[in-house]
Amino acid sequence: MATDSPRRRPAGSERQRWPQPLLRRRIASRRAAMDQPNVTGDGDVPLTVRFWVVLVATGVGAGLFGALLMALLNLVSELAFGPGAAEDFQAAVERASPVGRLTPLLVGGVVAGVGWFLLRRYVRGSTDVDDSIWTGDGKLSFGRSAGTSVLSEIVVGLGASLGREAAPKLMGGVCGSLLATWSGLSVPQRRLVVACGAGAGLACVYNVPLAGALFTAEVLVGALRLPVVLPALACSATATLVAWVYLPSGPTYADLPAHTLTLDTVVWAVLAGPVIGVVAVGFVRAIGWVSAHQPSRWWWQITAPILAFGLLGVTGLALPQLLGNGKDMAEQAFVAGTSGVALFAALSLLKPLMTVLCLGSGASGGLFTPTLSSGAALGAALGAVWSLLWPGTPVGTYALIGAAALIGSAMQAPLAGLAMVLELTHSGFALMVPSVAATFLATAVARWIDGYSIYSARLAARPVLERDT
Repeated sequence: MATDSPRRRPAGSERQRWPQPLLRRRIASRRAAMDQPNVTGDGDVPLTVRFWVVLVATGVGAGLFGALLMALLNLVSELAFGPGAAEDFQAAVERASPVGRLTPLLVGGVVAGVGWFLLRRYVRGSTDVDDSIWTGDGKLSFGRSAGTSVLSEIVVGLGASLGREAAPKLMGGVCGSLLATWSGLSVPQRRLVVACGAGAGLACVYNVPLAGALFTAEVLVGALRLPVVLPALACSATATLVAWVYLPSGPTYADLPAHTLTLDTVVWAVLAGPVIGVVAVGFVRAIGWVSAHQPSRWWWQITAPILAFGLLGVTGLALPQLLGNGKDMAEQAFVAGTSGVALFAALSLLKPLMTVLCLGSGASGGLFTPTLSSGAALGAALGAVWSLLWPGTPVGTYALIGAAALIGSAMQAPLAGLAMVLELTHSGFALMVPSVAATFLATAVARWIDGYSIYSARLAARPVLERDT
């Protein structure tokens, strides 16, 4: 029987990769570089010079749009809730009178209802970044996407319980779509550029370039290979750097208390992880249900956001933490001491409910920060109960772990979820073991029970329904 021995191979054989590396001879062992699974060829997405030029331009565009959209969000917040709302939204809401809290949300309901009704009726084209990457050709409508993004930031600034990242994610993807189309890139190349642009849009508004790149690779592309990771890193870093012209370069949650690894934290993470995974499934299923049952009649499309935002405003009279994307709510959980079971339990239940309500009314917005803040509140509530049995660890420690576990399992992207929390807080490195354990268990349980994510659950129905097999 013939054997494949080094003696029988040509002395000058090249590595089987395309494009070819500059050094084409194998190393002394004559093993192929592609024996390492992530060091593969470019496949159907050649990383040409034109591709890299388009990618960097996409990163610049994503960063500029991210800065502009955050400036719009901050302006609307200040107009709605007074000076200081851009820096401390919850404090501004708490300072407002009951009428001052409710009025912006009612205005937001009118803006959302009328605005999205007109946009969806009279402006054509795709605005679904995820679908354009996963099942489409990577083409997105600039006009409809820009209108959707502006409306999204306005309603979030007025207090809607939705995330701020959906708009910059969308416009980052639009930049990639337009530039890739104008430059004549292939469809697979365009999909990758759109994915990198979308991840860069998310990265720049939160100042999380590593997490943005992991989000691109893990969620939008589904592959941690060098031909994916390298463009994702380059685009996220470029967008984040450009966005510093307006946005801060520090962590979103600064000056958090230092954390210490203790045995009770590890035990809690192992026990809480599966619970958080079950909660993630319920939240994702609720998102899927309301996404498929949004208002269809014109009069309901206009009135539903007014009713939903109004109900949020009434609930926010008692719990102002529910207004907005949840950034300040998460920070409150991160710095919590050793109490607050009732408050955080209520927030962990009502924040997802209000988010689903806003989304189901037909409003368009992100889900990242609402999910993160819900995880922080859930971790704080479960941690406060745990502290009654095993005292000594601050509730904020459990909140940090809970945030990583819920966002990782709800996205079905544990690496991106962990990186997000680390970059957002610049804290929690001492909690890596319990954070990884809780995120792993939560994601595994959610995948075992269901497998949808906060992104796949929002996909529109196909024109022709396929029977499950």
